[in-house]
Amino acid sequence: MTESPKDPLDLAEYTPMASAALTDAERWPGLSAAGSARLAAADGHPAAPVWRHRVGHRLTPAEQEAARSQLPVTGWLEEHLAVARSLPAYRRHRGRLDALGDFPLITRQNLVDDIGGFVPLDADYGRMLHGTSSGSTGAALVMPDDPDELARGFHWLRDIVARLSGGWEPDPERFAVVQVVWQRQAFTYVSVAPGFGESLVARVNLHPGEWPTADQRAFLRDADPQVISGHPTSLEHLLDLRDVVRPIAIISSAMALSATLRADLERTFACPVIDVYGLHETRPVAVSTDGGPFVVADRRVHVEILGPDGSALPEGEIGEIVVTAGENAFMPLVRYRTGDTGRLVRVDGRLAIDALEGREATVFTTPSGTPVPCVDLTQHLQDAGARGWSVEQAADGTVVATIAGGDAAAVAARLGSMLAREVTVHRVDTLTDLGDGKPRRYRSSATHPEGRRQ
Repeated sequence: MTESPKDPLDLAEYTPMASAALTDAERWPGLSAAGSARLAAADGHPAAPVWRHRVGHRLTPAEQEAARSQLPVTGWLEEHLAVARSLPAYRRHRGRLDALGDFPLITRQNLVDDIGGFVPLDADYGRMLHGTSSGSTGAALVMPDDPDELARGFHWLRDIVARLSGGWEPDPERFAVVQVVWQRQAFTYVSVAPGFGESLVARVNLHPGEWPTADQRAFLRDADPQVISGHPTSLEHLLDLRDVVRPIAIISSAMALSATLRADLERTFACPVIDVYGLHETRPVAVSTDGGPFVVADRRVHVEILGPDGSALPEGEIGEIVVTAGENAFMPLVRYRTGDTGRLVRVDGRLAIDALEGREATVFTTPSGTPVPCVDLTQHLQDAGARGWSVEQAADGTVVATIAGGDAAAVAARLGSMLAREVTVHRVDTLTDLGDGKPRRYRSSATHPEGRRQ
């Protein structure tokens, strides 16, 4: 038999099971015979994709049960700052660290330069997991993860889904969650949900290159996931699987979910679509269940909105989102700059993030120098049916937009009217066609009256 030539673009880290280190008993302590059989059947399903990794929750039955309850939030910030003061990262800090505002702002680069400096000295390294974060701006990062936090995060989402869908209980005939991605290569696995009746969870890659001889429709139909999660670029492909899956809820994260795609998913699957805002570094921060502002999670998370000079802005003013996160015992972050922008508002008395945009709040300019904030463009791009987009203004002022779906002529007319200049619009079929990773939605190299470039 002639061996297939090696794909020159294959990455070693995606070699199936190349980094698997634990036994199944260590991955899923106390897993019953029925749970093991269910896992083995999914693992060896005739239409399964290539499983590239092996993951587990690593929690004993008692620990799984404890993770069903969220950590108390009363007084958590004071306790959190006390832990942070002992971190090696702050040993060279000059000045007091009494209150939250005394702590310096930190960025992803600080973690890249010295990730160990942000891990508590008394951390139990034997319980530590690690995950990778590619980042949309900057170097990749290996993050220390807490198995207890990951399990609590699952049950936090479970409570939201149950409230919106009328209930979410384990069903041995269905996967609890399938996370879908659309990448040339990606980590894929099948595992067991913590404290959820030994229901299965999986991460599958919908890219056709990952299913060379199998039928992804057959696998997904048999998995019959109760909940499907993913980025908008992968969730868009669910629309082609409307006769295959029947989720009780869909969870979007990591990238901006347009109102158009949200409506398409809600209409197609007749289920709630939950948009979660967060980063790997911070864990979930806030959630939007209706397309409105993102309500800050009732967990150990604190949100500030800061101006260009680093000062706190009052509610209603747009600035950079800075997060203090205390859920991950291995990464007690204080005043982490997300690079995203938004403003704080109130929704039914609860703090929420409105006008959320990834990275800096880009401002475009008209020929006369009038600034036009990117949020104004967002409203019209969505109204014209675009599911995603990238809009770029060159240094000479010219504007080019690429939209996934939608009415290109309408977008050209509306953006052209707002920016008082001709706008060239290219239309592509899917969000994936906008580019790999997390493409920036807006970019401007034009000089504004204040002399700034974005």
